[in-house]
Amino acid sequence: MIYILLPAYNEEDALEPLITKVDSAMRHAGFAYRVVVVNDGSKDRTGCILEQLSRRFPMDVLTHKYNRGLGETGRDGFEFIAERADPADVIVRMDCDDTHEPDYIRAMVDKLNEGYEVVTASRYAPGGGQIGVNLYRRTISRCANLLMKLVFPIPGVWEYTCGYRAYRVSHIQDALKLFGNRWIDLKGMGFTGTVEKMIKCRLMRARVGQIPFVLRYDQKTSVSKVVTNLTTLGYLVLIAKYAIPWGDLGDEWQRAGRERRARLYDEKGRLRLGPVRVDA
Repeated sequence: MIYILLPAYNEEDALEPLITKVDSAMRHAGFAYRVVVVNDGSKDRTGCILEQLSRRFPMDVLTHKYNRGLGETGRDGFEFIAERADPADVIVRMDCDDTHEPDYIRAMVDKLNEGYEVVTASRYAPGGGQIGVNLYRRTISRCANLLMKLVFPIPGVWEYTCGYRAYRVSHIQDALKLFGNRWIDLKGMGFTGTVEKMIKCRLMRARVGQIPFVLRYDQKTSVSKVVTNLTTLGYLVLIAKYAIPWGDLGDEWQRAGRERRARLYDEKGRLRLGPVRVDA
């Protein structure tokens, strides 16, 4: 089963086109799927549209009465799925603004089955790119990704800030057991949770891969929710918190990560887990 996680805030225009494309892509690939939408206190018609769509598609809708931000919204969705899914299932986290094309999910699943626990869609992999992003945002994004690559290097990965990722459910379940409520610690600092999850993957010694994708920002109809200054500050806080494992808690996380790596990977670095489950 593939769980499609969609954090939503004021996305009334994008929801139906995106979920229709998700359904088409999953049927074409022969994947069993379920959409989980977390409506983060939307003030437009997002709630009404989700109610209508839930009658047509396999879907669960979680609702925040007030807007809590992407960090809490994503965390609630991951926890909801992790409590219900099989460890061999897959969670694909996508943006809800129709800038992430669902056709890439099949390539993500194939990459997971090459022995990865997490696969990120990357604008910076050969064949990747972005359409409709202005020069300022392209520059800021590129600099942020290069900085994170320098401070938190993950072999073969150059994309840290894109939220379009596929995770083995077993990885998310382990992350929640290990970090608890601190898995996404900077919940109120813009979009930093996207990068923080990659840092926690590194602490867990998980094997992370990437596939090329093209970000379709030209398809975005809603106003951007990114607060650049807040998110930039959040990245700097992440570096201060995690570049060096501070104190007893940092030592505990490092030890747990090493033990997990020894348990799940063989001496050649190959993942011992079997293929992910994508059928019914």
